[in-house]
Amino acid sequence: MAGIAPQPGIMEIDLYQGGASKVDGVEDVVKLSSNENPFGPSPDAQAAFRASASALHRYPPTDHSGLRLSIAEVHGLDAERIICGVGSDEIIAFLCQAYVGAGDEVIHTEHGFAMYRISTLAAGGTPVEVREAERKTDVDAILNAVTERTRLVFIANPNNPTGTLISDSEVARLAEGLPDHVLLVLDGAYVEFVDGHDGGAALVDSRENVVMTRTFSKLYGLGGLRIGWGYGPRTVIDVLNRIRGPFNLSETQLATAEAAIRDRQYAVWCRNENSRLRNWLAAELEGMGIPSDESHANFILARFADAEKAQAADATLKSHGLIVRNVAGYGLPQALRITIGDEAACRRVAAVLRDFMGEQG
Repeated sequence: MAGIAPQPGIMEIDLYQGGASKVDGVEDVVKLSSNENPFGPSPDAQAAFRASASALHRYPPTDHSGLRLSIAEVHGLDAERIICGVGSDEIIAFLCQAYVGAGDEVIHTEHGFAMYRISTLAAGGTPVEVREAERKTDVDAILNAVTERTRLVFIANPNNPTGTLISDSEVARLAEGLPDHVLLVLDGAYVEFVDGHDGGAALVDSRENVVMTRTFSKLYGLGGLRIGWGYGPRTVIDVLNRIRGPFNLSETQLATAEAAIRDRQYAVWCRNENSRLRNWLAAELEGMGIPSDESHANFILARFADAEKAQAADATLKSHGLIVRNVAGYGLPQALRITIGDEAACRRVAAVLRDFMGEQG
């Protein structure tokens, strides 16, 4: 079997580690490591999920027309320029598969989502990591890193795991500054936590070099079903649909996501609760000497004096059944990413960290 080898780049991929969900010896566990909606999906989405059971023997539609039309109606978009996938991760993978090959480069920021690098390597390309400016996307640094080999630029806005957001004008400046052979991908997994933000839709409509991606895993509480979508120029969406599997989403996924996105009252309530609790927890931690940048997502990045203190805080939280995300793998060893849970969970986090900081002197 020595002659059987994977394509170049694949063995450079570290296996993705999802957020932990249990602690040995602890029963009352709260998972705050994967940025999930603590309130779950809407009642309408749950009803649609249950109703879909009677049609499990049928193949789903290949064109996803019902979901695409619902997305278009809610966000004021052109349904013909929407593609749906198995989470926004699949859209990211499609983009790399379609536009990246050996010798090509893909730019992402130093604290960006791990799937940018993974999908680039899987396609045979070279990931290029660009520094951020105090945990915020640096447009000038990205533009300076572009070469004739650059094919894609990925930015998450708001970013994960930092929660920071750059302005629409900065995103537009980035799109304008890229050469014609480079496609800008705006990852909007968390943009629905920003009231009134279009995720870059207007920029997509006005240019031919911008694509945006979104997900149902965060605000809509459907992480367990894996549903995402992208919006871009017709030419790009046509290319991506040529490599998309014909039945990549089940009828259950399609029906549940359609019900979720149409339940606007529930979505707004979840966003408002997240904002209220996020602001409260950030202020509480700030008062203890644990700063965080202003977050525009459903988590905060709590920063400690050093990596040792962050690890100790992580261990203390786990001992109390509170699982958060150690983000050393994202180049932030001195920080912990804490998903905003319900009110009880947020108060537990604050109480444990208050005692921890008090013991640290």
